[in-house]
Amino acid sequence: VSIKRNYDANSVLQKLYKYTQLQSSFSVNNRTLVNGVPKVLNMKELLQTYLDFRHDVVTRRTKYLLKNAEQRLHILEGYRIALDNIDEVIETIKKSPDTPTANENLQEKFKLSEIQAKAILEMRLQKLTGLERDKVEAEYKELLEKIKDLKEILENRSRRMQILKEEIAEIKKKYGDVRRTPILDGSADIQTEDMIADEEMVVTISHQGYIKRLPINTYRKQGRGGKGLSGSNLKDEDFLESIFVASTHAYILFFTNFGKCYWLKVHQIPKVGRLARGKAIVNLLQLEPEEKLEAYVTVRNFDSPYYVTMVTKKGTIKKSELKAFSRPRVNGIIAIKLVDGDRLIDAQITEGDNDIILATRNGFANRFHETDVRAMGRNSQGVRGISLREGDEVVAMVVVKREGTLLTISENGYGKRTVISDYKVTKRGSKGVITLKTTKRNGKLISLMEVVDNDDLMIVTKKGMIIRQSVNKISIIGRNTQGVRLIQLNEDDSVYDITRIIAEEEEVEEEIEKQVENAEDTEETGDDKQTEQEEVPQKEEDQEDTKKEVQEEIDFDNLKQ
Repeated sequence: VSIKRNYDANSVLQKLYKYTQLQSSFSVNNRTLVNGVPKVLNMKELLQTYLDFRHDVVTRRTKYLLKNAEQRLHILEGYRIALDNIDEVIETIKKSPDTPTANENLQEKFKLSEIQAKAILEMRLQKLTGLERDKVEAEYKELLEKIKDLKEILENRSRRMQILKEEIAEIKKKYGDVRRTPILDGSADIQTEDMIADEEMVVTISHQGYIKRLPINTYRKQGRGGKGLSGSNLKDEDFLESIFVASTHAYILFFTNFGKCYWLKVHQIPKVGRLARGKAIVNLLQLEPEEKLEAYVTVRNFDSPYYVTMVTKKGTIKKSELKAFSRPRVNGIIAIKLVDGDRLIDAQITEGDNDIILATRNGFANRFHETDVRAMGRNSQGVRGISLREGDEVVAMVVVKREGTLLTISENGYGKRTVISDYKVTKRGSKGVITLKTTKRNGKLISLMEVVDNDDLMIVTKKGMIIRQSVNKISIIGRNTQGVRLIQLNEDDSVYDITRIIAEEEEVEEEIEKQVENAEDTEETGDDKQTEQEEVPQKEEDQEDTKKEVQEEIDFDNLKQ
């Protein structure tokens, strides 16, 4: 069977199993009559019913044989009496005028039953010989033993079960042969995952929503200063937004503006060449009209003690246990219940004790402890994360994982960096403090994100202009300030989005190598970061590179991807 490029051969094989005669299955309706009542039995009940039936057959057969043996014994007892008194029996018969009279005379004189008297009258003269007399005696003794054995069978269930076992063994010996078709346990449906090796893959997601996966050995290990490999061949207006290492059996959870969550196994992502663009995520998920992806996280183990924390445009925040998302559905599930006019804007994995910062379009930010947000069920609405002023809305959520700096950028291209410690911890539901003055020069706040010096940024404008900047070129200034110009905009243009990016050359390779090494160190030592600091002292630039590994989408080290 030939398949197109970018299609999973194992998935095609599964469909061949299911929809063709490559593998056959049939259903059995085990409806039987049990004591005259129709019943549907499982295999164990079916076998037990058969054994009960065979046991009943053995019992009824034994009773029948016992009855016949006792009847025959009764006749033989009459023969013995007649043979012991043969002359008198003959004389009585000779003096009787007819057969009925002879029968009555024999019963009366020799204390015989009607059956015995009739048998004597029907007995041939050859029975009178000595040889025949011996046969009668032998048969009589044999019947006594047989009757004794039959009565024991009826009184002893273990004897009956032993007979049943021997008879079944005899049937097996006579008719049994090797089964021509194997019987498989479990469902007839073969799970794709059962046929896919559990191996690490490199997953990349672009800004415009294209996703792909590559074997981790695609990026060969090079020494510092190596030329590297191109990570993707994207169009000019697109760029890599996220790259991470995940197992083929891991899940990627996609969250939409409708507050729904969709699943995608890593092995379901197209496995393509290194330079291929990949496939649009929206073509892999069954989204509703007008539904758009807002966030994604990667999960291997849903039993991990982590949470999915979500925030909406109207300032509602909600935290649900990760295990609440462990049952995938093709059409997605409700992750957060939204009120009319609200939409989900972000979702991230949290550890239960992080600090969370919510930023609004009018330039306010509220920092509070994650412990202020109790865990809720999936169908709940959540609680107030920040109190919004009239006409304001939430534009970003930061889960503080690195004590670096917070980058703010406005729609008119102005921005700044501020140390996180400048944002004091308040309470959930507070109005927050100024993070950027939204003056006429600056315009509204577009985004707030946690960055370190080695991060790179990609700024996208509504007119399609894209500029890449290094974070270390942006000034660190106070919280309640206007910031500096980050991008020169045309008069009718404004900033649309900003994101941390992954370089397409040697930085791609370094990013992957670090994530793989971290995952291996975590499994071996259980304390990845501490081991790197104590046993392998790094240069300052190496330490900065290590910081670059951490992604806001998920803490890969803790989830042990």
